[in-house]
Amino acid sequence: MTVPLDRHYQVELHVSAERVSQLRRIVAAHLRHWSLELHVRPVCRAAEELLTNVHRHVGDGNEAVVELRWTGRHLTVSVADNGSEMPKLLSGGGGGLSRVMALSDSWGTCRTTEGKVVWFTRYAQAPRSTELVPHPPLPGVLETRELPVPVLV
Repeated sequence: MTVPLDRHYQVELHVSAERVSQLRRIVAAHLRHWSLELHVRPVCRAAEELLTNVHRHVGDGNEAVVELRWTGRHLTVSVADNGSEMPKLLSGGGGGLSRVMALSDSWGTCRTTEGKVVWFTRYAQAPRSTELVPHPPLPGVLETRELPVPVLV
């Protein structure tokens, strides 16, 4: 199976509680389209966490850009927003960046001229497809065929 070198999706949105759940469904649909079904749940949970943090800390209605990029080996999800406060990893917390860290292989943040970007990656290799190849009959085994049943008139 040949995998395209790069798959990309980007959406700009006004962050709200309704948009967070809507974007979760959009991310899930793209992952399924890219044959990454095994990653739908963890990636959606982590992406939802990042968007919820934007909603909670930057504020309702602020602009955010969500980007998915899959290279055939690694999936990167990033959320850019216009908030100036950098996120913090809280010790002992079960949510926020602690959850993102638990659901990903790597994550990070960086400042931009407009605000910041928070991202995470997961190793996501394309599933291998096994082609169905007919097997030759075993020696000594007769092939049986169903004969048509005669119809009496």
